[in-house]
Amino acid sequence: MTDTFTLAHLSDPHLPPLPAARLRELAGKRALGYLNWTRNRHKYHRREVLDALVADMQAQRPDHIAVTGDLVNLALEAEFIPAQAWLESVGTPQQVTVVPGNHDAYVRATRHHFGATFEQYLRGDAAADGTPFPFVRRRGPLVLIGVSSAVPTLPLMATGRLGRAQLDALDRELAQLPPDEAFRVLLVHHPLYSTSRIKRLTDSKALHAVLKRRGAELVLHGHDHVHSTMWLEGAGRQIPAVGVPSASALAHRHYPAAAYNLFSITRDGGKWHCVQTVRAVDADFRVKQIKQATLL
Repeated sequence: MTDTFTLAHLSDPHLPPLPAARLRELAGKRALGYLNWTRNRHKYHRREVLDALVADMQAQRPDHIAVTGDLVNLALEAEFIPAQAWLESVGTPQQVTVVPGNHDAYVRATRHHFGATFEQYLRGDAAADGTPFPFVRRRGPLVLIGVSSAVPTLPLMATGRLGRAQLDALDRELAQLPPDEAFRVLLVHHPLYSTSRIKRLTDSKALHAVLKRRGAELVLHGHDHVHSTMWLEGAGRQIPAVGVPSASALAHRHYPAAAYNLFSITRDGGKWHCVQTVRAVDADFRVKQIKQATLL
């Protein structure tokens, strides 16, 4: 059996507090989002929760950390510098990989700020410059493949889309990465299946087709702010797709408290093995293990 590689996964920090917004920034979709934040969301997304979760995660000494989007809330220009400082406190670009969420591309005016701000955290190993998607990063036995489902949408919509160019490129990348060479992890913000018309990945069927044809060992996502594991048809075996609650959330309504996942990955006898450990914040802001499951 080879040495164990540990991958941590958190998502949707929705970094609080929301900075002051200029009146000209609060038009259209942002106006509704700002109202929602000031009336509701600020009660549940708490910086002390996020800090407790990250401190516990860092204490576990994972080999790498994946963050699957929604670092900011309304994609205000003033949100990106604090978000950059927070991500740098989580780890270096060598230690952390990030993909954007729909809130990171909330409106067209600032949809490219995420890529410019976090370029080093989503730069593929072979990329000369820029941050095209999908990107590929090798870390130990893992190959992390990041795609972007983040697109600006109409008010009250939170859908995502990859688009044909990204799907075709993903198909090519996976075709060059057989499972006996690497443990392939796909990072995407939106879940690959949703019953919600306003929150779904609109071209999820096309992504399912790519994964069925090429396979992967693990898919990680956020967006729904809940614990979830779904199984996708892959090339020869099923693929676990795992979601996680918001990293800054207090428990409210049907949403659980902030949590993160740890995946312990080993290879033995030509087969990959993956054990998931879930650690979550309790009512006293202490972080405890709440679940462990064998995925592969």
